Amino acid sequence: MGGQTRKKIQKKLKIRGYSLKMDGLEEILSFVNRFEDAQDEAIDLLLDQLDQQSLKSSIINKETVHQVISLLLEAEAAEEECPTSHSSIRVIDAFLVPKFRYDSIKKHFLQQADWLSIHGEASAKAALYRDRFLLLFQRVSRDQHFIKPAFNIDDETSQSCQLSPIQSLVGQRGRRWVMGLISQLEDGFFTENTIIVAEGEMLSEGIFQVITCGFPPLEDRDKSLKILAGHDFFGGGSLTKEETLRLADLEKRAVNDMFVILSDIWLDNEQVMEKLEIVLDGFERVEIVPSLFVFMGNFCSHPCNLSFHSFSSLRLQFGKLGRMIEAHPRLKEQSRFLFIPGPDDAGPSTVLPRCALPKYLTEELQKHVPNAIFSSNPCRIKFYTEEIVFFRQDLLYKMRRSCLIRPSTEETDDPFEHLVATITHQSHLCPLPLFVQPIIWNYDHCLHLYPTPHAIILGDRSEQKAFKYTGTTCFNPGSFSDDSTFVAYRPSTQEVEFSAL
Repeated sequence: MGGQTRKKIQKKLKIRGYSLKMDGLEEILSFVNRFEDAQDEAIDLLLDQLDQQSLKSSIINKETVHQVISLLLEAEAAEEECPTSHSSIRVIDAFLVPKFRYDSIKKHFLQQADWLSIHGEASAKAALYRDRFLLLFQRVSRDQHFIKPAFNIDDETSQSCQLSPIQSLVGQRGRRWVMGLISQLEDGFFTENTIIVAEGEMLSEGIFQVITCGFPPLEDRDKSLKILAGHDFFGGGSLTKEETLRLADLEKRAVNDMFVILSDIWLDNEQVMEKLEIVLDGFERVEIVPSLFVFMGNFCSHPCNLSFHSFSSLRLQFGKLGRMIEAHPRLKEQSRFLFIPGPDDAGPSTVLPRCALPKYLTEELQKHVPNAIFSSNPCRIKFYTEEIVFFRQDLLYKMRRSCLIRPSTEETDDPFEHLVATITHQSHLCPLPLFVQPIIWNYDHCLHLYPTPHAIILGDRSEQKAFKYTGTTCFNPGSFSDDSTFVAYRPSTQEVEFSAL
């Protein structure tokens, strides 16, 4: 690894017209090795700073490199002393996530700057499916198995699985690969509205007979980011190289930061409230309190639908929770509290994404906990450079009910692992038919998982589970009201600690 880094440094310096002495190379290596996960950015940053210096010679020695590194470290120290716009934890409401659309002709993404109406026109429903398809199509078209060979090769000997447009299948013979949406199929949950890649043959009756099918292949997160050319799909704001390096270093050092995540906190249930107080008492006494508490709904044991008439009582129960948090001074002062509504909580409808809890319910709590944050479902958090998605929905139950073919048990028989594979390959949090789970047509992009985030937290009534899939940490904290389970998550190391009373 060290030899590759040396060659990389020497090559980049040579491209910029510099000659490097051995002691200068060693000095650069010691600097770059501080950033194991961002070595390329560290080298580029150092060279950019080197270009700004008034050098007497193009030959770079140890003293020159040391001066440049000192300038970078001084700038970093100055930034740490001054407050910056990028705090360690940034909460992003789903309705503030920027929308991008893929232009299949120009082969790049364009940001939609227009204001998006909640009540979309009929064309918005068609655009929802088209945008999902094109998002995955551009990803698949870069996959090594689907790239068209540079030279004409016999189809029988070629390892390429080039996709054929569906309209081109008429009159074609032999096996072809197509990509499309299931409208009415072994790893993962094949439901209506999922996008698949299928191999098959067009029969004389005009029917495409599928021989094998699967989800579109995944793409490495770093590769996606390079393709996106600085576009901010996540909504946390674009960062310069210098900011990315500085935040990555701070993130690596933030080993004591911890998120405590609880789902299903029934405020109208005395036993649940007593258990919650035990949890808060325990964290009040630890040496370093958690950075963030995430409370995910439902916040009531009864659905807050049209037949629910106890909103004033629920408002008082939120106030009671506020007084409980206020009784723990260290948590109130040093921790932040994020509230995410559940599928049965109060709101205008059950459609996704759901807006934050109504202010009428939360006013009393906010009097006692001024720094409480009320966000949408789903919502996103950026912890330094780490991207985390939170989603509270009984998704596993709905996916299993809507599944057209039972998943294969060849690799795993764990339903949660199939669920994680499904949403990551689909790059979508909820690839269900719209009649099963309605989605606001103009805001479907808020549920996209592209580029794949570092962590996905799926609040579900099913049992606690954690699964790391292709570099993404996914887990379900369990139901606190049902079985008193919750999770402590350390974002710096992506470590998941299952907890229970």
